[in-house]
Amino acid sequence: MPSSVSREAQSMLAVGIIGGSPEGADGSGQAQGAANTLIMELLGHVPEGVEVDETEMEGVRTFVATPRGLDPGDPHVYLDIHGGALVGGGGDMCRMTAMRMADRFGLPVYAPDYGLPPERPYPAGLDDCIAVYRGLLESHRAKEIVVGGGSAGGNIASSLLLRARDEGLPLPAAAVLLSPEVDLTESGDTFQTMYGIDNVGGGRSLMEANLLYANGHDLTHPYLSPLFGDFTEGFPPTLLMSGTRDFFLSNTVRLHRALRVAGVYAELHVLEACPHGGFMVDTPEERELDRDIRRFIRERLASG
Repeated sequence: MPSSVSREAQSMLAVGIIGGSPEGADGSGQAQGAANTLIMELLGHVPEGVEVDETEMEGVRTFVATPRGLDPGDPHVYLDIHGGALVGGGGDMCRMTAMRMADRFGLPVYAPDYGLPPERPYPAGLDDCIAVYRGLLESHRAKEIVVGGGSAGGNIASSLLLRARDEGLPLPAAAVLLSPEVDLTESGDTFQTMYGIDNVGGGRSLMEANLLYANGHDLTHPYLSPLFGDFTEGFPPTLLMSGTRDFFLSNTVRLHRALRVAGVYAELHVLEACPHGGFMVDTPEERELDRDIRRFIRERLASG
């Protein structure tokens, strides 16, 4: 148990592996069920002081979570793409994730309940998220929008930005990618070194779920593994977060370097002893990170 983190963080780490053993799930309904169970454990409590509505945007069910007390004239919004190993996290979990992000970042959050395999594999989920982004552009300037996502949501958020650029859509003011799953080939170092160490699922491979989501498409395509995209053609300023126990740490640091090499403004925040997705409970480390994210969002929205 590291003494370098807060007592609250140590308590979370002492719980051990959350969401199953390192052996993982198969590429069927078991993978989806495991992902749903894991997300429920991650979300913990539903924040107070956030109102949530359900609407339809461009044919996609979308949850809109709004912190109480916001200036109704403030046009800024956050498009959040939920996580869930690309096979889970929808429905009520999407709703709760939207509320949590609205509470964390102090912005109205639009959260598409995008299609999931096996019924709707790639590119259905990405199509849904692009459609919601297009819908937001009808009522907001691009520079009034922040796009974000955690874990698998970081994959689809990054893919959304690459595809939006390729389709000639204006890019948002910023991107916030929290422990993003941006390499479905799992080629990075920490896919090996964090096995059995990351508290969230034991750092197990998610390849079965990746293949189920990809539905036969090439895993190296930038819309599936955005790490392999060409960022010199454009990408918004980006904040990336990971931890020293996160099996997606390689994803995050490699994407940070790729953005920097391409001349894109990018911040990298790596939390000590933090597993995939954060500490999940209220810790000084999480509060400090949230302050940094809020600062980053304010700065990028102000520059737009």
